[in-house]
Amino acid sequence: MVRQMQKSYMAKSNEVEKKYYLIDANDKILGRLASKAASILRGKHKPIFTPHVDTGDYVIVINAEKVKVTGNKLKQKQYQRYSGYHSGQKSISLSTMMEKSPTSVIRLAVNRMIPGGALGNKVKTKLKVYAGEKHPHAAQKPIPLEI
Repeated sequence: MVRQMQKSYMAKSNEVEKKYYLIDANDKILGRLASKAASILRGKHKPIFTPHVDTGDYVIVINAEKVKVTGNKLKQKQYQRYSGYHSGQKSISLSTMMEKSPTSVIRLAVNRMIPGGALGNKVKTKLKVYAGEKHPHAAQKPIPLEI
């Protein structure tokens, strides 16, 4: 009796078709929006997902300044960075960060959900975040995505 082996499909980078997805962050919860965006960026929503190949799509997030957070996160959540020098640790609250740069809040949330390394760095460049309604990607015909 001849047995046929079933082979796993491994995607190749030149075979992957890239799409653009548009997420409106107006009154959306930050963490849920970020996890959905990270999943699309990595390509986990596709049946051809391969961990070592960039199978993901582009994500455009608009209305970043209107994103919501639950609980007391607006006052209590702190973003920290460290320069490497003594006394080089700086922290900033979420409310201050939303006033200064609302796009960086979403960018940090999504980027921290994507693994590090060369492939992760490549995937992170496919995230486009804008504070207002307008974006320069109309020619790519982004697909609206509801969260």
